[in-house]
Order: sequence, then structure tokens, then C-alpha cells
Amino acid sequence: MSGRIVPGSGMTQEVNWLAQAWSKYAVFEGRARRREYWTFTLANWAISFFLIVFWVVLEDSKSPSWMTALAAIATIGFSIAVILPQVAVTVRRLHDCDLSGWLLFVSLVPFVGGLILFVLMMRPGTAGNNRFGPNPKQTA
Repeated sequence: MSGRIVPGSGMTQEVNWLAQAWSKYAVFEGRARRREYWTFTLANWAISFFLIVFWVVLEDSKSPSWMTALAAIATIGFSIAVILPQVAVTVRRLHDCDLSGWLLFVSLVPFVGGLILFVLMMRPGTAGNNRFGPNPKQTA
């Protein structure tokens, strides 16, 4: 096995899924595969985790206050920037399972809502076309 990156495989493919989710920043129609949803979601969680840890480390150290403020602005700014695309990709993922995007609000149910949404996001999409559009696996 050579150490080169083959286009369309490995890390390059994950970057393509991220780019696809960001290119549909506010698109609530259509369908999203599990891979698109989870690549986007896990990348955002990882970036958020890094930013929060960086902010906390700066807060606890003797760093200049402007650095701490900059870390806070970056963390909060990123969190705000990903809200709309995260909601959009979640709605498209629900559509892939032939479910209404309004089911996103189940996550607001205390204690079990997040778990229910997690299970829904793990389900395979509808084979073939459904009322929300063509199968994204066939159009990819």
C-alpha cells in the first residue's frame, strides 16, 4: 500500500462531505446521507471541543486578557456560524429517512429528546426515491 492519497477516498472524501454540507448552508429541502450528516456533525464537535479547551486554557493561564477575549469570540462565533447549517443538514438527514424535518424539535424533549434524535440520525435512508427527492446514494 502506497502512502499517497487517492482522490475520492480517505481524507479527501471526508473533506468533500464537509464541503457539500457547507455548500448547502441553508438548504432545508432534499436529502442527506448519513455520511454527510456525521462527517459534518463530528467535525463541528471536534472544532468546538478544541476551541473550548483553548479558551479554558487561556482563561486559567496568565495569558493577556485580549487573547482570552479572542478565544471567546472565536468559540462563540464558530458556535453561532454552525447553527444554521447544522439544522439544515439534520433536516435533510430526517428527509432521507422519509421523516418530517419538524422531528428535529424532538431534541428539545428533556432527557430523551437527544437520544431519540440520535437514533433517528443512525437509521439508514429510504431506498430509492421518497417524497423528499431522489436517493442521494444513487445521485452521488
